[in-house]
Amino acid sequence: MKVAIIGAAGVRTPLIVSAMARHRAQLGLAELALMDIDGARLDLIARLLPAAPGFAVTATVDAAEALAGADFVITTFRVGGIAARVVDETVPLRYDVLGQETTGPGGFAMALRSIPVLLGYIDLMRQHCPRAWLINFANPAGLMAEAALRLGDWQRTVGICDAPESMLRVAAAILEASPAEVYLDYFGLNHLGWVRGIHYEGRDHLPRLIAMLRAAGGMPGLPFAPDFVESLGMIPNEYLFYYYHSRQAVDNLRRAGATRGQQLLALNDALFESLGRLAEQGDVDGMQRVHEDYLHQREHTYMARETGSAHNLTAVAPALAAAMAGEGYAGIALDVIEALSGGRPRHIVLNVPNAGAIPAMERDAVVEIPAHVSRGSVRPLAVGEVPPEQLGLMLQVKAYERLTIAALAGGSRRTAVHALAVHPLVRDAGLAERIFDDYAAAHGALFPSLS
Repeated sequence: MKVAIIGAAGVRTPLIVSAMARHRAQLGLAELALMDIDGARLDLIARLLPAAPGFAVTATVDAAEALAGADFVITTFRVGGIAARVVDETVPLRYDVLGQETTGPGGFAMALRSIPVLLGYIDLMRQHCPRAWLINFANPAGLMAEAALRLGDWQRTVGICDAPESMLRVAAAILEASPAEVYLDYFGLNHLGWVRGIHYEGRDHLPRLIAMLRAAGGMPGLPFAPDFVESLGMIPNEYLFYYYHSRQAVDNLRRAGATRGQQLLALNDALFESLGRLAEQGDVDGMQRVHEDYLHQREHTYMARETGSAHNLTAVAPALAAAMAGEGYAGIALDVIEALSGGRPRHIVLNVPNAGAIPAMERDAVVEIPAHVSRGSVRPLAVGEVPPEQLGLMLQVKAYERLTIAALAGGSRRTAVHALAVHPLVRDAGLAERIFDDYAAAHGALFPSLS
């Protein structure tokens, strides 16, 4: 088996490769190809990989070379790097609108930059690995998966996010059960989902967990008051903070004086400067320490600026902290690869076409729901009717996503502005037009030419 990672100069690549090394026997992995357009950073990341992972590893800036003969292609690129993320986040804040990587205008701008690049890779896949599965990590993950299916017509596509899997692991740790024994009744879109049930040994334990959350006064990593969760009767994905507390998120960002992207830009520049200096000295151990320190700082500050509180795993029991950390995106990707390759079938929350799982959503709309993954097959599991409150938000955000894809397909600026105007965090055509024009000016050649 060959796996290709497109966008492999990212700081999480060593975690993905380490997870692959741990699971190499189950995967039957023979070759891993790492590809990135930034050859210098890719070389530094490659030095952080396990010394003897048990499979061949190549690194290249040539996408065709990386894709040749691949069985699975993992996309995790970021068009324009963190500097582009800074633009995505700071432009809407000028207008008192949330600036965040994947949600609202930030996700819109990222999608407009990223979808054409994804379609370019899909064209290369048709030539070099026409039977490969595309596993998309690149944000906004749900919108990118839908574009791959609708515009790229790449039907072997799944989108991955680690938030639902993290919620499952935490629930299993609290129940003192294996995650494989717990079924998470989860529904929504990417970064817009809710846990409606936690089923274990024939019972729904969600009411018990909500009561425990209320008794504890909250939980690190879940930025919602227990009273609010109890009123919902469901546990929302952490990204719903940007919808349920949008004004607070904007106020917190203004008080912080910088967005998450600006914070990460400084951290990443410092990381790669240190890695480069240590590489010149031949200090691989020092490179590993610097990278580990970076990951710890990044995890500790996750969502802290927007929510006003740090994501501090030291505040919880060790077993729960381990469950919250897990293997992240890497673990989910490897579970998908193993099951698709004929290993143990699994139920995994993925971004996949609805196919009737939620009756009120269009059949070809990409939703984030549990799916049964087995040899060569990803089948969404029935969700059924969902409450009107959640369905209304899902339909509105899905309309925005589809208009964004239509704008790219038709090269239409008017449709792009319309897409942004219907997003629930904007809801104003004039404001959407100003934000769009600011993005086009700031991103320059990275932004698609729409007329």
